[in-house]
Parts: sequence; C-alpha cells; structure tokens
Amino acid sequence: MKILVCISKTADTTAKIAFTPDQKSFLETGVQFIINPYDEWYALVRAVELKEQYPDTVLHLITVGGADAEPILRKALAIGGDAAFRVDLQPISIEQVALSVAAHVKQEGYDLIFTGKETIDYNGSGVGGYLAGLLDWPFVSLATRFDYNGQTATVEREIEGGREICEASLPLVVSCQKGMAEQRIPNMRGIMAARTKPLQVLAAPPEAQQPVISIDHFALPPKKSGVHLIEPGNEEELVRLLHEEAKVI
Repeated sequence: MKILVCISKTADTTAKIAFTPDQKSFLETGVQFIINPYDEWYALVRAVELKEQYPDTVLHLITVGGADAEPILRKALAIGGDAAFRVDLQPISIEQVALSVAAHVKQEGYDLIFTGKETIDYNGSGVGGYLAGLLDWPFVSLATRFDYNGQTATVEREIEGGREICEASLPLVVSCQKGMAEQRIPNMRGIMAARTKPLQVLAAPPEAQQPVISIDHFALPPKKSGVHLIEPGNEEELVRLLHEEAKVI
C-alpha cells in the first residue's frame, strides 16, 4: 500500500494576526509556524499507525509552498514517513493546492490519501474533495475512524444525531478530524532520522500556476464592544439595550 499525507504550514494559534500594508496578504514577520494540527494529529498519525500495521507500506508526505515550509515537512518526517515532496508554489486557492497534489499523485501512484479536515488559518475544508474530484476517486470527509483489512477500508464519520459507517475500496481520499488518532510527539530518534530522509522539490504543474481567483483584501473582525452590567431589577434598561444596541429584539 502506498499512502500520501497532505501537510500544511499554518500559524501557531497564539500568533498575533496582522496583514501587510496593502491588506492583501498575511504578515508573517515574527510569526511561529506549525504543522496544521488536523494534518499532524489525525491524518499523519493514522497513516503512521497503518504503516506500523502493514510494514511494507510506503508513506509519503507532500506540501505546496515555499522553502520556508521545509522545516515543517522535516518535523512531519520525524513523526513518520519515508520521504517528502514540496511543490514549489505559493498558492492562494484550494484549486492550486489540489491541482499540484493531483499532478504528483498521477505521476507517482498512490492507494490512499489523507488530508486534515481543514487548515486552522483559512478553514477552507476544500482540498480533499477537490483532489478526489480531479482524480475521480471516492472521498469520505470528516472521518473519525479508519480501518483497513487489506482489501476494504471502513471509515466512520460523525453526522447530525449519530454516526455514518462507510465502506470503500482503494484508491480513496479521506479527510480526518478528531478521533482518527492521538497526537504523537517526535522522539529523538525520529528527529535525527528526519534529517536524512529524502525531501524533493517539485515544479508546480502549469495548470496550477495561474490562480482563478484573486484576493481583494483581508480585514480583521470588528472589535467586540464592552460589557454592559445591568443592575438587578432594571429589566427596562436590559430590554432597551437588547433592542437598540444588540438589535436582537
């Protein structure tokens, strides 16, 4: 079995969010970046578990981004994986990411692709489905459990009011969320081994180089207003504030 895990570089959740003066891109100065948690904790770790279960499994990682994403790939390799690929492109849309990954998949050939359910920066949650569509593969989103018996994959996902159990043959694309696996911390042996694992830089395919969308600008959400404390028994003032300021009644 050959598995590909999609890895994204995202800002740490404690990072202060700011934008460039033209408001068209995220200001990265002084920001610490991490592996997108959904990619790391759930997609990657579950793939590593499958490799442990089936030792002949080949596990590759891929990201789409600049050279500054390579430390993130090295950390991911320290958790597990045989090799990593970086598509040399700064994407601004999920289409560019999916097209880049699909081109690599068609060239290398994989049986199973794991993505996180979404990235914690843009929360797009679209790469998995877009990628499956480009490859014409089955797709299961928001998976909380994945089992494979050597022939058939059984995938569990949460739905409103219950669970849904899906069965599919490979090849398959799965987006992973909490419940799929438990976070692993890279050990020293893994960190040392990751330094010498192959990391290949790929040129972006022509179809991914020109985005079909453009970013007009980014904007921070409006600041929250202060808290109004109402004296007990002053229901009229509470109603007035709800009506005139909160505008909920």
